[in-house]
Amino acid sequence: MDKRRILIVEDDTDINHLLKKILAKNEYDTVQAFSGTEAKLLLQMETPDLILLDLMLPGMSGEELISVIREEMELDTPVIVLSAKAALESKVRALRGGADDYLTKPFEADEVLARVYAALRRSGTRQKGGSGKEENETEEYTYKKLHLLHKSRKVTVGGKEISLTMHEYDILYLLIKDPGKVYSRETLYEQVWNGGYYGEDNTVNVHVSNLRKKLASADAGEEYIRTVWGVGFKMA
Repeated sequence: MDKRRILIVEDDTDINHLLKKILAKNEYDTVQAFSGTEAKLLLQMETPDLILLDLMLPGMSGEELISVIREEMELDTPVIVLSAKAALESKVRALRGGADDYLTKPFEADEVLARVYAALRRSGTRQKGGSGKEENETEEYTYKKLHLLHKSRKVTVGGKEISLTMHEYDILYLLIKDPGKVYSRETLYEQVWNGGYYGEDNTVNVHVSNLRKKLASADAGEEYIRTVWGVGFKMA
């Protein structure tokens, strides 16, 4: 089986090499970039399986690079931010911009590896078009004008395909499978991010907000996801 390739975008040489060492010990291939501009050039040549991204970069900031990845290149490659910016506003801004996860520095190697593993696990499921089980070969759902085909992870609204990030898709998939069920933020986080829940409300809220905006842009005036105050989210 081919090794998963991870692009490390970090201008601090020591941290960049430390991440490379941590990942290499765990059988990951790595590509290193030391600026946002260099990362963009590398992405134009080859798409990695995952990106570890600092925000404070020379040439092009991490936030700008996320925008390029999602809007210009239209890549759904998982992006995990590793940043010294611990403020809530920075985290929310990055997640709204298209990041899939956010860790603050200083970080623990085990947590980085756990987040990487979880993101790649979800991404691998996406690339295979589901878990590989026979029942997923034709698994599809329709709700109002929304249609989801799980094998290809394709989502259309009124016949128009919309581009979702890995976690946005996974949230929608959970909700649409059981449209009458209310999912708590804790349940969504644990199932979508494959990790323990430590009050990560903002991570879930931002991804749901982004998902709502994309659905609304394709079908203005129609509500697809409803907030059940004090509980969580369900299909509207």
